Parts: sequence; C-alpha cells; structure tokens
Amino acid sequence: MWHNYINASSTDEVIKVLGEQKEHARVVAGGTDLILELERGLRKGLTTLVDISRIPNLDQITIDEDDVIHLGALVTHNNCVNSKIIRKKAYPLARASWEVGAPQIRNRGTIAGNIITASPANDTISPLMALGASVTLLSTRGERTVPLNEFYTGVRKTVMQADEMLVDISFPALKKSQRGTFIKLALRRAQSISLVNASIILNLKADTVQSASITLGAVTPIIAHAEEAEKFLAKKKLNKKNIAQAAELAMQAAHPIDDVRGSAVYRREMVRVITSRGLTAILDGTEQSGMPKKPILLSGAETEGGMQIAESKNFPASAIETTINGKPYSFKSGHSKTLLRLLREEGMLTGVKEGCAEGECGACTVFLDGKAVMACLVPAPRAHGAEITTVEGLANGDKLHPIQEAFVENGAVQCGYCTPGFLMSGAKLLEEKPNPTRNEIEQAITGNLCRCTGYYKIVKAIEDASQ
Repeated sequence: MWHNYINASSTDEVIKVLGEQKEHARVVAGGTDLILELERGLRKGLTTLVDISRIPNLDQITIDEDDVIHLGALVTHNNCVNSKIIRKKAYPLARASWEVGAPQIRNRGTIAGNIITASPANDTISPLMALGASVTLLSTRGERTVPLNEFYTGVRKTVMQADEMLVDISFPALKKSQRGTFIKLALRRAQSISLVNASIILNLKADTVQSASITLGAVTPIIAHAEEAEKFLAKKKLNKKNIAQAAELAMQAAHPIDDVRGSAVYRREMVRVITSRGLTAILDGTEQSGMPKKPILLSGAETEGGMQIAESKNFPASAIETTINGKPYSFKSGHSKTLLRLLREEGMLTGVKEGCAEGECGACTVFLDGKAVMACLVPAPRAHGAEITTVEGLANGDKLHPIQEAFVENGAVQCGYCTPGFLMSGAKLLEEKPNPTRNEIEQAITGNLCRCTGYYKIVKAIEDASQ
C-alpha cells in the first residue's frame, strides 16, 4: 500500500518530508480513514506515510487565557469524550465524538483526521463548525490559520496544500449563557455513518435566544450553517411554536442525495425532526441525556513503549522491533501491511481474525500500548517500539483469563470466529471497570459483531467474568 514509512520524531521532520515529496507523502496519525482509502485505491501515487503518533505533546487538549480551546493533531475521539474541558465547555463536540464508530475506532481516530478526510458525513465537523473553529496549518513556508467555514471546497476537498500539516484546532469555549447539543441519525446505534446529523448551539438570556448556530451534516456537499433558521431564532423566545418554524427552515437548507442508505426526501424530513429534537432538548434542559458520565473507553494506562520515540525510523530500511504478549519480535518484512496481517502472516498469531478488514467487525481487536484497537486499521510499522497484546496473551500460562473461562462455561463461543475480538474487548472492559453494568458491557462490545445469533450469552459471560 505504501513503499516508505517514516516514524517522525518532530513536526520539523514532518514538514520537511512533506515539502520534499508533496502529493506523494501523507501524514498518518490514527489512520482509521487513510488505511481504508489506500486499500480501496483512492490515494493514487501515494508512496510515503509519515507517522506522527510518537511526536510529544500533540495529544493535548488545553484552554488558554482568552478562553479558547486548543486540540493537538493527535487528540482522539476518546480523548474528547473523556475530557472535562470538552464536556463542560464544548459539549456538542464531546457528544459527536462519542457517536463516532466504536471504542476501538475512537482510541485511534483523531479529530484532525476527521477534519482532513472532509466527508460531509463526518460527525465531528458539524459541532466544530457550530463552535466557530479554525485550523492551523504548518509547512516549511510558514504557518497559517484558516476558519473551518473556509477550509472546505467540496466533498473530500479542502484548501490544505500537499506540503502542509494540521497542527492545531482552536475554538472559543462555550460561555455560561450558551448551551448546545449534537444529534445523529444512523442506521444502527454504533459503527454507522450519519444519515443526517445536526449541531445546535444557542446563546440564551432567560427564555430568549440571543443568537443561534445550527450546522447540518450529511445533507450538503460541505457542512454548512442553516442560516435562515439561525436568523429566525435570534431575539425570539425558545418555545414550541418557534422551534417548529426553525426546524422547517433548517430542513429547507438541506440538499441531500439519494443513495442506498436513504432517500433525499427522507433525509430532508429527518433534518426537520432532529433539529426540532435538539432545540426541544435545550428547552427542556435534557440536551445531555443519554451521554454516559463515565463512558467506556477500552483504554488502559499507557505503556512505556508506545508514546514517544527518541529518534525517527524509516521502514523498510529498519526492522520492526516490537513486543507481543511479553516477548520481543523483530520483523524484517511486512512493512507495507496492516498490523493485522503482520501479526497473522509474519508473527503467526492467527488468533487475531480478519473478518471485514474495514474496522467494522472487531474480530481483529488487539491491545496497542494498552488500548483496544482494530488491527486492520493500524499500519504495521506502528508496532515498532510498541507493546502489543493479542488473544494468545490473555491466558497466564495454562490458566485461562476469567473472561475466557466464562465464555466456555456460558456457551458464548458459538462458531468461534468473532470470539477473540469479544474476549479482548471484554478483558479490557474488566480492566477499566471491574464491575460493569449491563449498559457498560453493551458499550464495550459495540465494535464487535457476532454473525451467529444474539449477544445474550456473550453479555452473560462478561457479567459472570466480572464476578
């Protein structure tokens, strides 16, 4: 899929490579979008990936003295979900991040990557647009900051140049008078692309709207404001009559397409419905209903091997030196594969299953530096210097992990193909939350699909293992 892979140790190194190779090089952080694009042949001529995931301090969420929030280029969706700053001062972004994929995807996928992919169905773009975000782009030519509403030029098209790296996302924190939410409609509860989404932020004085920001996703080529609805709400009371009219105006701003997931007529009507729901939730004070206070992340403590490297590494010139299930491995081949195929084909660790190879089924779930991830969406060279655990490493010698025992006792194995992924998700859940509720168990396995039957025995096995 790529010829050269560079583990970068600084932003200077990144922009140097981008400046030299331009459209032939691409930055990779989480890789959850980029790997699929490469697999599908959508990135013609791309020969070099520049991995920024070991560069220090790019995973920070900060708020400055001007009450402006900053997200680094490595801030993941789960970082936002778990951030007190984002949940308190940018709730629509926290909610949108929670709606992305499943825990394994949210542990790798970055907000910056979501922005750059530039799909109008990407969940975090509409709340960032509503928040008035800007992005900072860095190259050897210097630095520039672009408002997000000027960043997009079309579907999957931006003003970003081939030699530029996104290094910062910034937006003003919500004021005490502002409240907002994010609502997504999809074909299933998790692991699904938006049919329609909406972000709503209101500046309220008592029961009167001082100003409104309403942005719509998946219904226009570029995520944009429902301007007529925003203008209508300004200086009006937030009541059922005005909510109904604003929702109608928002629907008129939508220009969706017909596709296999939904008709244009249906999508337009759903814009009206979810805009009305979002405004009504703000009116009723229930806009944060359904968002868990302590969400399940499937993200343990970082290990020493994974977060930073002292020097850059180029592959295939260097061997991939890694630790798997507590044992050192050195791979001199497999540099242009995914981690899934490296583990199976070079490492002969066939407990890691390939179901979809698209991050949909969770059969390839492993722990990478303490976090549950989909191995099919991780470039193999990311294993260099990392700590990896596969299903083969769950047992302690001849003694099975409690969750393995519970799966056997409850008959939760069934055909067995998806079982390694469920075991890994369940084990990480119990590490994070030793006594999970049924809802928390369901959260933990949203990224794992079982094609045999229902999930009752699987859930029961995890419940029993927690005992």
